[in-house]
Amino acid sequence: MKYKASDFTLEEKFQLMTGYAHGMQTNGLQGKLPFLWLSDGPNGLRYLDTSTGVMFTRKSISYPAPVVMANSWSTDVLYKTGVGIADECVENDVAVLLAPGVNIKRTPLCGRNLEYYSEDPYLAGMLAKAFIEGVQSKGVGTSLKHFCCNNREFDRMAQNSEVDERSLREIYLRPFEIALTAKPWTVMCSYNPVNGVYMSENKKYLKGLLREELGFDGLIVSDWGAVHNRVKALKATLDLEMPYNAQSERILSEAYAAGQFTEEELDFCVENVLRLCEKFEEAKPLRKKTLSDEQRLSISKAAALEGIVLLKNEGNVLPIQKNARVVIVGDLAESPVYNGGGSSRVENKHKITPLAECLREALPKAQIDMESGQYFTGAQTRDDAVMFMHTFKKAIEKAEAADMAIVVVGNNNAVEIEATDRYTLRLTPLCEEMIKRISAYNRNTVVVIEAGSAIDMRAWIDGVAGVVFAGFGGEAINDALADILSGKVCPSGKLTETFPLSVEDTPSKTELGNSFTERYAEGIMVGYRWYDSRNLDVLFPFGYGLSYAQFEYSDLRLEKQSETDYLLRYKIKNVSNVDGKEVSQVYVQDVFSMVERPKKELVAFSKDLIRAGEEKEITVQLSADSFAYYSVSFDKWYVENGKFKVFVGASSRDIRLEASLVIQLDEATQQSTR
Repeated sequence: MKYKASDFTLEEKFQLMTGYAHGMQTNGLQGKLPFLWLSDGPNGLRYLDTSTGVMFTRKSISYPAPVVMANSWSTDVLYKTGVGIADECVENDVAVLLAPGVNIKRTPLCGRNLEYYSEDPYLAGMLAKAFIEGVQSKGVGTSLKHFCCNNREFDRMAQNSEVDERSLREIYLRPFEIALTAKPWTVMCSYNPVNGVYMSENKKYLKGLLREELGFDGLIVSDWGAVHNRVKALKATLDLEMPYNAQSERILSEAYAAGQFTEEELDFCVENVLRLCEKFEEAKPLRKKTLSDEQRLSISKAAALEGIVLLKNEGNVLPIQKNARVVIVGDLAESPVYNGGGSSRVENKHKITPLAECLREALPKAQIDMESGQYFTGAQTRDDAVMFMHTFKKAIEKAEAADMAIVVVGNNNAVEIEATDRYTLRLTPLCEEMIKRISAYNRNTVVVIEAGSAIDMRAWIDGVAGVVFAGFGGEAINDALADILSGKVCPSGKLTETFPLSVEDTPSKTELGNSFTERYAEGIMVGYRWYDSRNLDVLFPFGYGLSYAQFEYSDLRLEKQSETDYLLRYKIKNVSNVDGKEVSQVYVQDVFSMVERPKKELVAFSKDLIRAGEEKEITVQLSADSFAYYSVSFDKWYVENGKFKVFVGASSRDIRLEASLVIQLDEATQQSTR
């Protein structure tokens, strides 16, 4: 190493254990080390410049929120978006981007779901891995977060997550395990206790599991304000407390003098900070700005295009006909909610073009009218309702006279935001009322939803012809929406989380624990696993999304390479006259098992462009990981002999192909089954 702990005094070592006074930097010890700037976030550079004593945020390209990027099911999208954000980090001399977050979407009410990828651990891990590789290809570090079990924002600073060991390993730690293969420079610990111990001082999971078992050799940083006891955190191998804590040096000095930790334990953490400095310096040849703002904006739009999900298209109401008379209703069509609130909020660089203008450009022969002035997002007041009644008549009259109405509604970033959860899955009463009234006068009503997670649509979905889930699509969202709605681009996004019929169908419903702890009583049955195990109807299943193209699946073949390795081949044919991308999903079921297992689990996926009339063979690889569960008895991932079914589907509930295989490993590796 260029820098060694032995080169620094004891006092300097203590100083390195916390951030610098400006709040987003490491301590450079008056120039002996580089000052490393850490910055949010997952959907664009959120650069908080506090050097003047007044906090302000520089404007940056706003990319789609992770919920939209994930709905692309494209590792290519995640990689390229990572490159785009990292390019701006290079331009602003940021060393580490505080992303990605791979916390599982255990409840759709979590206010931070917009920042996370999926309810499925395999998918979340694979997408995060691609994002990390993209960012770090530019010499910018990442921070894989929030380790772990921060699955709701309610009382996240204190409420304990009580999780059994198997569920912890299979569901909540699995995406970290996968993403760690991309070698992120840092891992960020979560605020909450896990199984009774704050994660910042949880030696079993930080030192024992993350470092010793999973082999992470980078820096562990606290979430901002997550450290409760600096000495216990150090002994758990948490290296860097953030932000700057004026008491940290004194606390460590006094504890060291009292023999509460050794210099060897201190040096272990010090050298992780020093190694981060070295990584930054060694990566300088990669740290070159190569993209213009226009190129970054193009990456943002491409990600939105692939992540927008068409949920309903009754009577092929979409794409919009070239000569159609269309009225657009709702103020979000002019001023969209392009990202969420909290640490993921980015101040966009470019003015967002209203949706009506974008559609006029895409459909020059159509008649596009706009009726805004409506209040259809976020918390609403009695005054909003009065304004609603005064302005709504004109919108109804225009909708009745049009061939189609496009109603843009959603949640704003005061509703979906870090540090708080939603209290309902429904849109506001005025949103629902507007949709019902407009669709009563024009059956060809398409609802565009801007939100960060699942929405309860039961009150109005039967009365509309189309639904588009735009998510929080970044600053190019209206350009992307116009391309999708006009048919210039064929929609290809699919949901990475289940949309339940209501919150009462979810495992945790609206329960919030008992103010001390929340027990994850559903175990491994999270997301689609839960709805499948209970045979529950859902609004839209995991993996669901419509297309303007039509695809047929055929010819599933399993080629055995070893007892647990298979090459899976199948064909997809585009039987329409529209070029499109299809996301095919591979699931596995353990038919007979000594432990409870889900009816099916995602083990592979592929997104492929298939042109009109074209047939393409898809190849995916299955390995031991595809068949294993985590055995608490053996303390390892374990493949049980027996019969497995392999499913290929267009969603978790649209299975097109099925095959079976039998695994027969050496009996010496197996437990007795009878």
